[in-house]
Amino acid sequence: MNIQPVPSPLSQLPALPSGKTKEKSSVQRKRTVQAVLKKIKQSPKKVNLVAALVRGMRVEDALLQMQVTVKRAAKTVYKVIHSARANAVHNHGLDGDRLIIDQAFVGKGLFRKTISYHAKGRSGIRVRPQCRLTVIVRELKPREEAKIAKLRVRKFKKLSKREHRLVPHKLVETQWRWHRKPKDQAASGSTMA
Repeated sequence: MNIQPVPSPLSQLPALPSGKTKEKSSVQRKRTVQAVLKKIKQSPKKVNLVAALVRGMRVEDALLQMQVTVKRAAKTVYKVIHSARANAVHNHGLDGDRLIIDQAFVGKGLFRKTISYHAKGRSGIRVRPQCRLTVIVRELKPREEAKIAKLRVRKFKKLSKREHRLVPHKLVETQWRWHRKPKDQAASGSTMA
């Protein structure tokens, strides 16, 4: 009786016809790194307003922008960007100076509903929104760095919205103009004291 062995589906595949096996010559670094913060006790719409400010910016510029933004969500977005940069530098070995924010998006979290008591024995439902923020950073390619350097040299060309985010000549002001003191009044007030 002639018995032939049946190949197991779990056994290794045979070598290539040329007799060589596939080998990975170099280990590729991860291109994108993300940081996620869950259970943010704020509305997704309000957090997204702040996250939209930093989409497409370099990480240093985005952190600086969050320090001057007058919104409650700015502190949260700052923490997540800082965490994403730390993940990229320490866990994946990327260069912290060459990082750019590839994506920053907000998702809806669990909306808690509690009872809101009103007059005359009535009641209603109060919704307590929560959200999650995801920031994805990536390292700039040399071609993109050359393009940014070229944009910085051009002074009189009008930049598109995406190009302007890469080269912020001034920070975006989020405080309304009618809440500020005029420069003359602020200067005279400081000299009188």
